[in-house]
Amino acid sequence: MPYSLNIHIEAWPLAGAFRISRGTRKVSDVLMVEVNDGNYVGRGECFPYARYGEDIDSVQKQLNSVRSEIEHGLDRQALLNVLAPGAARNAVDCALWDLEAKRAGVRVWDLADLPAPEPVTTVYTLGVDEPAIMGERARENSDRPRLKLKMTGDGADLERVRNIHKNAPNARLVVDANEGWTIEQYLEYAPQFKELGVEMIEQPLPSTDDEQLSGVDRPIPVCADESCHDRATLQSLVGKYDMINIKLDKTGGLTEALNLRDAALKQGLSIMVGCMIGTSLAMAPGILVAQAATIVDLDGPLLLAEDRNPGLSFTGSIIHPPEPRLWG
Repeated sequence: MPYSLNIHIEAWPLAGAFRISRGTRKVSDVLMVEVNDGNYVGRGECFPYARYGEDIDSVQKQLNSVRSEIEHGLDRQALLNVLAPGAARNAVDCALWDLEAKRAGVRVWDLADLPAPEPVTTVYTLGVDEPAIMGERARENSDRPRLKLKMTGDGADLERVRNIHKNAPNARLVVDANEGWTIEQYLEYAPQFKELGVEMIEQPLPSTDDEQLSGVDRPIPVCADESCHDRATLQSLVGKYDMINIKLDKTGGLTEALNLRDAALKQGLSIMVGCMIGTSLAMAPGILVAQAATIVDLDGPLLLAEDRNPGLSFTGSIIHPPEPRLWG
């Protein structure tokens, strides 16, 4: 067999408890995949997400179900037909990109026929908490150019944003409801958030209810996250959203992420590049997609107690492209 597939289960403690509308997390449980051709090793990382019916065991089973095909030299294009979009395919796809670049002695962007990536500026995410606590955390991070604020739909979200804007008046703001609002809350909050410096609202309604966004006033751009996975989901978003959040764990890797980005831009949709909470290995491929993004959310390593070594180089909120020792 030309390749061998190795799967590693890893737990990365967070710097503090991180809460969104669906629950609280203290550890990021990821899978790291290695594809070895005997001379070079390509690596990829994924985060199984319960919202999409994934966990560590189910993703590991998916990977093992296609082990034979991968070890017999499955390429990235064939992978699109073997695994569905999701975490498992993401880890393998990114590992194959990394392996191919190492074997060719070039960078991944050369393989993709893309310009060398420039540094990008990421948001810094504040998990949901009491309004006063979120306000204090905003004060502590008021020098960051853009803050992303997790909302929960509990009736205190407007107070949260007011406190944050007061304590970080120069920071640009985006809010993420994680499907936690009703249409009535969206209609109430959106115009007031605009006055508080909010630039974008991410996934205000459950994906099953987002038809309610059709035809309503959108004073702030609205971004699809849970409603957008890959190109197959793109057409249903037109008229409801102004932007899509591309996450490699949803698209199933860099290959589809680049295709989705190009297709969305042709539809007139703006691009956000997002992440699950993971290490620099998970963020590195996203930097290529982020070159055309209006908003970049690749702050996963900043939320960890400790990152992978070597990791990405951060200068405040600026992320520099990955070194070859990390990925690509």
